[in-house]
Amino acid sequence: MKKYITIIALAFLITSCGSDEKKIVNENNSSAISVKVSSINASDNKPFFTASGKIEAVDNVTLSTRTSGFVDNIYVKVGDKVNKGDLLISINNADLKAKRAQVNAGIIEATAAYNNAEKDYNRYKNLFAQNSASQKEMDDMTANFEMAKARLEAANEMMNEINSQFKYVNIKAPFNGVVTTKFIETGDLANPGVPLISVESPDKFDVTVMVAESEISQVKKNEKVQVLVKSIDKTLTGVVSEVSTSANNTGGQYLVKVTLNKTDVGILSGMYTNVKFPSNKKTATNKVLIPLDVLVKNGQLSGVYTVSQNNTAILRWLRLGKTFGDEIEVLSGLNADEQYIVSAEGKLYNGAKLTVQ
Repeated sequence: MKKYITIIALAFLITSCGSDEKKIVNENNSSAISVKVSSINASDNKPFFTASGKIEAVDNVTLSTRTSGFVDNIYVKVGDKVNKGDLLISINNADLKAKRAQVNAGIIEATAAYNNAEKDYNRYKNLFAQNSASQKEMDDMTANFEMAKARLEAANEMMNEINSQFKYVNIKAPFNGVVTTKFIETGDLANPGVPLISVESPDKFDVTVMVAESEISQVKKNEKVQVLVKSIDKTLTGVVSEVSTSANNTGGQYLVKVTLNKTDVGILSGMYTNVKFPSNKKTATNKVLIPLDVLVKNGQLSGVYTVSQNNTAILRWLRLGKTFGDEIEVLSGLNADEQYIVSAEGKLYNGAKLTVQ
């Protein structure tokens, strides 16, 4: 009887162990986290170098005056939109108006003298043709007519000069744009050459970049480049429009201008950028870039999860470099052709079992 009970107990123990083992296996399979991975391929990272720059409006102007006078009115505020020809600032022009009145009176007088001289000239011309006037009389009438004509032309030119001076007391918008800066207030004294107001067009923008002499030879005109606007974390496209060939006045740096393609992104003058130029240097292929959104942060540390040979998660801490749009450069901690996890259907941790999709 005891032997029979022992056999039954042993059979139950074996069955129980088998069931527990199957349960463990099922639990291990069910706890595996499904992940998606991506590989870094160094050959896909086209060589490039970067340079810092600043956005500027293509059409921008700072207006001043060529005459002295007190500011009577300022008709706009910073941020106002203006159209070409709109009056922005008026400067007191009482003296100029008085001078214009004098010149206008001179024109009236010169016109009357010219008309009389022309009549006399035509009359004596007919008389001379009929031998009824001497050569001297004809010469005198001709000289008088020419002098009257010259005085009228001089008076008209003086009026043109006065009218041109009025352009500098009535400051108008040279193109459609936005008022960006106001340097003077109503009642202040405006002086020749001193800035009064700035206007720029918000439709077209350039990026001004200073490139080192070791890399300027790689910059080509009409070349397409990427421009990262740091403050809004957006990457735009542009074309190299100007490349300076001299660094005499720029401290060894060469000025390069990039014209940005039209975009709906809200960019403003003065925003700082990183411009990504294509490079022909083979050493640039060592750059490893990964998306910013795969980074795992812990205080000052940044890393990514990778997949071990046993299909478990390994957190790899990285040393990072510059940011290029939605990607960041990996200086160390991750090599080319290594896989890293880009998404997971569960919470990752070191040693977590994985199922790679």
